[in-house]
Amino acid sequence: MLLHLLEVLFALTVLVGVALVYVPAALILGGLAGVVAVERALPGPLPTSRKERRP
Repeated sequence: MLLHLLEVLFALTVLVGVALVYVPAALILGGLAGVVAVERALPGPLPTSRKERRP
């Protein structure tokens, strides 16, 4: 839990630092970070059924 909090705090600090220099870049990085966060929160790929090969 603490590690996740530190990770979020670090990401926000980086985004604020980038926003001080160039706001559009911070918005792009924030969007990419959001996509990565959603991908990490989702479970793995769904299992697919294998088709048996015929000899």
